[in-house]
Amino acid sequence: MYKESHMIRLVMLALLAVSSSAGAIVIRDDVEDSTYRVPASEFPALADLPGEGHGVLVAPQWVVTAAHAVSWQSEIRQVTVNGQPRDVERLVIHPGHRKPPQALLDQALATWDWTLFRVLLASSDDIALIKLARPVEDVAPVAMNTGDDEFGQTVTIVGKGATGNGGTGYEWSSSHRTALRRAHNKVTSADGRWLCYVFDKPADALPLEGGSGSGDSGGPVLIQSGTGWVVAGLTSWSDPQSSERTPGRYGQITCNVRLSHYADWIEGVIAAQP
Repeated sequence: MYKESHMIRLVMLALLAVSSSAGAIVIRDDVEDSTYRVPASEFPALADLPGEGHGVLVAPQWVVTAAHAVSWQSEIRQVTVNGQPRDVERLVIHPGHRKPPQALLDQALATWDWTLFRVLLASSDDIALIKLARPVEDVAPVAMNTGDDEFGQTVTIVGKGATGNGGTGYEWSSSHRTALRRAHNKVTSADGRWLCYVFDKPADALPLEGGSGSGDSGGPVLIQSGTGWVVAGLTSWSDPQSSERTPGRYGQITCNVRLSHYADWIEGVIAAQP
């Protein structure tokens, strides 16, 4: 069971950009890594899940994250926000979340034809909420984007997962929990459950363009508003290139949970009694 869930998690994280080396976020190969590194104070509302993966504090007692980042764990007792462990009261996974069956994963790994695996991922509601035992008082929650204006916007991604550069990618065995990095990208599609972006080659890229790596799952996709950051999405999965089996290369398309699509569900869960 562990081997099965571990492999599915690796593929989703690296089917990624996940979901997939020291550090996090996959960077340009012609820009110094140090320019991507940021202190924790850059985004204190980032929540670290046990082992790997992230979430975002969106209410004093609630963290939103990608469902696949928590569903593989038998139990989550604590998450870390602003360097402090926070006890977890309960976990709420969206009822529409679908875990890929092992047989489908085996077929994809054997043939490198990810068509049906991709269809399943795209139809899944990859979102979950974590209720903390006590409200967080030392960090301000981040507002969620509720509009449908993500297409064409420049976003900021933040994470501590695997890193590498677009020229060489990174290894599947790379560490999934490392240093905090941030990068920018431009939303190329946004509709329904997902908003996506492409990791472009330097000639077409933003100055600090980047993509997600394994272990960044559930981390924020941020848009700058007139009043500060709003979280528009959560790192979820990436479309594997047809012949390139190394994750993190230029051309990788990353799809992220689109929070505006789930605004009603999130508000309903937070407002409901246990």
